[in-house]
Amino acid sequence: MENREESGLVTESKIEGRNAVLEAFRSGRSVDKLYVLDRCQDGPVRTIVREAKKTDAIINFVTKERLDQLSETGHHQGIIALAAAYRYATVEEILERAREKDEPPFILLLDNIEDPHNLGAIIRTANLAGAHGVIVPKRRAAGLTATVARTSAGAIHYTPVAKVTNLVSVMEQLKKEGLWFVCADMDGTSMYQLNLKGPIGLVIGNEGEGVSRLVKEHCDFVASIPMKGDIDSLNASVAAGVLAYEIVRQRG
Repeated sequence: MENREESGLVTESKIEGRNAVLEAFRSGRSVDKLYVLDRCQDGPVRTIVREAKKTDAIINFVTKERLDQLSETGHHQGIIALAAAYRYATVEEILERAREKDEPPFILLLDNIEDPHNLGAIIRTANLAGAHGVIVPKRRAAGLTATVARTSAGAIHYTPVAKVTNLVSVMEQLKKEGLWFVCADMDGTSMYQLNLKGPIGLVIGNEGEGVSRLVKEHCDFVASIPMKGDIDSLNASVAAGVLAYEIVRQRG
């Protein structure tokens, strides 16, 4: 991934109007979200929704007021699509990256990180720590917007990000590839007492709620970060950085 063309970067945009949105889906453009005027069910809109359902796009039926707020042109015709700023990778591409480097896979999995600044910062950390990729869920998570790209300080050009429907299913798939998983939680075992070598997936939870119960149950270890201050939690991107670099230290 040496340049923008190879990394799949495209300009983030709001696509407005029925013909433009339909063409975006039919051309294979990566669309994160589709906003449709509630109760609008004419032929062209049904066609667009049908095309959207063939992809990973999240479909939201909203009021005209909401569409007017989102619109940059004032001519949305009852439909707006938010296109990703970057081509999503596949999980297999992330694994292949590790194989090409002849390294045990090191992947960050983000459980509902909704702040684009946190996502961008984590992608930056992942790149600097030598992680082979980042995996995010389809719902309740920030997409690859221009804000994410800027916050990543260029790392988004080099570190693949995969978007998946279900994190737990992907974790089960990756366990078959030999990976084991550690998640961050203040009630876990000190990270200094854990063996974080080998093929590993580091799971970082939501800014407010942490790692969800089901995802945590599928982790092999729960790691805590020693804290000596007066508050008891770190920003998600900072926690990702601390744990990622403990993994780097142990991997040598």
